[in-house]
Amino acid sequence: MTKKSSSQLLLFPILLVNFIGTLGFSIVLPFLVVIVLRLGGNAVVYGLLGATYSFFQLIGAPILGAWSDRYGRRKILLVSEGGTFVAWIIFLVGLIIPNKFFNIHLGAAYHYALSIPLILIFLARAVDGITGGNISVANAYLADISAKDERKQNFGKMSAASNLGLIFGPLLAGLLGATRWGSILPVIATIFISLLAVVVIYFRLHDVHVKTEIKPLEIKPSAKFLSQQCKDCTDLKSNSNHSFFSILKLPHVMLFMALYFLIFLGFNFFYVAFPVYTAGKLHWSVLQLGIFFAVLSGLLVIVQGPLLTFVAKKYSGSVLVIAGGILLAIGFFLFRYNSIPIIYTGIFFFALGNGLMWPSFIGLMSYLGNENTQGAIQGFASSAGSMASIIGLITGALLYHTMQENVFLLASALLLVISIISFKLINIEKEMT
Repeated sequence: MTKKSSSQLLLFPILLVNFIGTLGFSIVLPFLVVIVLRLGGNAVVYGLLGATYSFFQLIGAPILGAWSDRYGRRKILLVSEGGTFVAWIIFLVGLIIPNKFFNIHLGAAYHYALSIPLILIFLARAVDGITGGNISVANAYLADISAKDERKQNFGKMSAASNLGLIFGPLLAGLLGATRWGSILPVIATIFISLLAVVVIYFRLHDVHVKTEIKPLEIKPSAKFLSQQCKDCTDLKSNSNHSFFSILKLPHVMLFMALYFLIFLGFNFFYVAFPVYTAGKLHWSVLQLGIFFAVLSGLLVIVQGPLLTFVAKKYSGSVLVIAGGILLAIGFFLFRYNSIPIIYTGIFFFALGNGLMWPSFIGLMSYLGNENTQGAIQGFASSAGSMASIIGLITGALLYHTMQENVFLLASALLLVISIISFKLINIEKEMT
């Protein structure tokens, strides 16, 4: 069986895992900013909560990525999804215990109340973050099972599977949150969905074994003559070195890490500002937020599924990265207007840009290194994204206090810079493929 035909058999379980994982988080996503505000937080606390996940993922992702190279992707995905399951249990405990506040003053603009439930929710995000290497390991797994000529399309399918979860998650959130249980029932549903992900990985996901290279042990003729050794031996060793600096020395890795960082930085300015902007200034309800994310995700599924499959045959991955960055910049620019039609026009450009750019970028990055270093590369890339998330979520929250919706202009400018830098990918893609 060829790698291309066997990859189709292995593809569905990893797509299902991605769908289930995204579905679980997206059920809570529309409630998250409301929960933070209800428990005494504000935009800064909301940004810090997102940064907590990213900080611990910064630590955990490269370790889990390197372990997946050594011990296999399936085992590490089990660890990661198991951590998510435990994290949502802690999150639920935070919602049901009595809410006691401790007032904290960091100046007039940054006064907020810290509560015990809020501390537990921070702890839950930390646990999920430290075991949050599932994306990088899943990307490495997909690179392992995909033939080179189908990686771009398969990464598009991976993103589409995630966005399918983002369609149904907010819709479930609206239905479950409308009951008398409020935000508790959606979290309970997320716990069971996380458990389902563990079950799927354990029973349906076939492990990808890490290959090692057997090389002859070089022995000088004089050494053979003077020693007791009288025949050639072999040295079984991995052809990989997983230290951070050795990974950076691989061709083009540093550029991809820098772009990964900048892309996440721009997106996190949006992710921290948009929920607070719409819930606070525009007074959107949880249902309106859920509809927004559901529509956005539905468009992303269309773009990353049939549309990406079509355009990937006509245009190179580097061209799609450049074009996607420009379209995203337009989308971010439109989000700053207090107009439903304009904001939803921004959704169209956001979905088109993200749907073309991100799978193409990840597909290009999968050409870096080899099967023995792919997990480490993806893990360090996730760390670069986590570092960008920490900076973007915290500074984005602080900037929102002074810039308000003009934060989206900053994100728009950053995406244009990324598109300019991405012109370097044109020659790199020709070299790698």
